[in-house]
Amino acid sequence: MTPTPPAVVDASRRVADWEEAKTLLMMAFSVSQDAARKDTPIVYIIHGDDLLGRRGAPSAMVATGLLSAARTAALELAGRRVPVNVVAVGDETELEVRDRWVLRLAEPDGPTGEVIRLDPGHIGKALP
Repeated sequence: MTPTPPAVVDASRRVADWEEAKTLLMMAFSVSQDAARKDTPIVYIIHGDDLLGRRGAPSAMVATGLLSAARTAALELAGRRVPVNVVAVGDETELEVRDRWVLRLAEPDGPTGEVIRLDPGHIGKALP
């Protein structure tokens, strides 16, 4: 059986202001709602520094909001074996590596509600 391709929300770029944050979160909500209705796995891509607030408040708001969304959706979809996860990238994360992890995290027998960090910038930090 071929795994279902995930719905992917890439929010890894720096968010300039509150209006952009709102637009990005609204788009993520729409994509997530559609995916959940279709039992499609969801993977959010964020920048790891944003979970630590290193790139400004709007970027942090988006990253932590999507992490919360992933954990909530994972709880709601767990009974249907629909994974919802987060990939936290860094400035040096290669696209091929990121894309490989996106597919891994969409596998129905894999984790759900988790954040996978592909950059070492979080080591030694208190994490959400």
